[in-house]
Amino acid sequence: MLPVEVLLNNLFSLLLLSILQTTEGPISDLDEISTTRPPDMVFYFCGVACIRPLTAMSTSNNFLVAEAQLELDQARKAKAERTKSLGDPLELPGKALAIEVRDGIAWIAENTTVIRKLELESGKTLQLFKGHTGPVTALTFCDRVFRSGDNEILVTGSWDKSIKLWDTTTKQLLSSTANAHDDFVKSLHVFPSLHLLVSGSSDKIVRFWDISNPESTESLKSLGSISSHTRPVECLDGQALSDTSAVLYTGDTMGVIKVWDLEKDSSSLPRWNARLRSTINHHRTRINELRYGGGNLWTASADETVRILPEELPNATKVKANPPKPVEHPVAVRAILPLPLTNLSEPYLLTAAGDILRTYDISDPSNPELLGEVDAHWHDITAIRLWVRRTTGEDGKTRVEPWIITTSLDQTIRKWKLTELLNPPPPAPKPTEEKPIAPPSNSGLTEEEELVLAELMDD
Repeated sequence: MLPVEVLLNNLFSLLLLSILQTTEGPISDLDEISTTRPPDMVFYFCGVACIRPLTAMSTSNNFLVAEAQLELDQARKAKAERTKSLGDPLELPGKALAIEVRDGIAWIAENTTVIRKLELESGKTLQLFKGHTGPVTALTFCDRVFRSGDNEILVTGSWDKSIKLWDTTTKQLLSSTANAHDDFVKSLHVFPSLHLLVSGSSDKIVRFWDISNPESTESLKSLGSISSHTRPVECLDGQALSDTSAVLYTGDTMGVIKVWDLEKDSSSLPRWNARLRSTINHHRTRINELRYGGGNLWTASADETVRILPEELPNATKVKANPPKPVEHPVAVRAILPLPLTNLSEPYLLTAAGDILRTYDISDPSNPELLGEVDAHWHDITAIRLWVRRTTGEDGKTRVEPWIITTSLDQTIRKWKLTELLNPPPPAPKPTEEKPIAPPSNSGLTEEEELVLAELMDD
């Protein structure tokens, strides 16, 4: 049974919680809330971060903070010291909420309201994009010149509900679509060949936007929306099938994934229509990341699993079958990197659960094999990306080597050589305790006889 003090404290917390008007966030949003509010406005209740109104604020920053949270903070401080040099860390002023890596450059969406362009080799900040008034939670790129693949236009979404387009060469803000959603913008996806931008939000809506003229200073033109989700839309991915069609995957915080067939309306007013192909309910709670490609859907969830699901083709004969076995983790999985979907096309999967980076061999996707794990950060990892590192040796030859980039709520970017993740060193042997050797006996009895004698004496 719980001690009386604990029961009384819990009862007091429940009573106070019923009086205070609070805004809650799920466990997975706890750190985002904590990093965007003054410390004395946030308290934790049953694993939930609650925002206390100004009228109810206490002068003590430790008001109603659970003992477990304090213990976790102490453990993280100790781990920060142990891991301070692992992965050649690059320190950031803020927390990275999203990242993309291109040609040795990391583009980072931070909770500090800025987007940072950072050189991975030196750690030098090359540019800062300022204009958002809330944490920046999503970023992607689109072409300045149609189908050129130049990716010179940066697209960002924020808690300030806006979507902004930037010129990556001049740092100029090209356009800002205020109130693109009624709540936080959480995810963005571009279909380059369709002039189509898709956004997902905490308002549970998926919206379509025209980016046929990305250098325009006007707000983005809406091309339609989806309102079928009953929870915030956390992540998006998809693929163009033709010049007028695409498949889109949307995942929400309830763990529901919806598959959509998109068709462009041929009328004079261009719009995109979405037809629901199927709903996937293999996860129990929040979808943190999803990737689509190679005939598979790769998903990471707060239900502590990763799933590799075969693509559901339209108009295919539906045969009910058990879903593939999930890849189990000890805590919520926040990020994944399926290498088959990168330029490497290697059969490996990297996952981030808590502060641990894991590597799996997925030559047989139905039976992933854990190759190793790295204590990569002292706080939750938020993203995993591939960095194709190019270096020039003393002989003048350029060498290309794949590295893995991780970002974390510990405000660092860390770099890991892929070959070392695939072939981790064996764990160090645990020191064995030497058993004390009993001094020789002068009784003339054997050891067994002495034990029997001792038992008789005890009787």
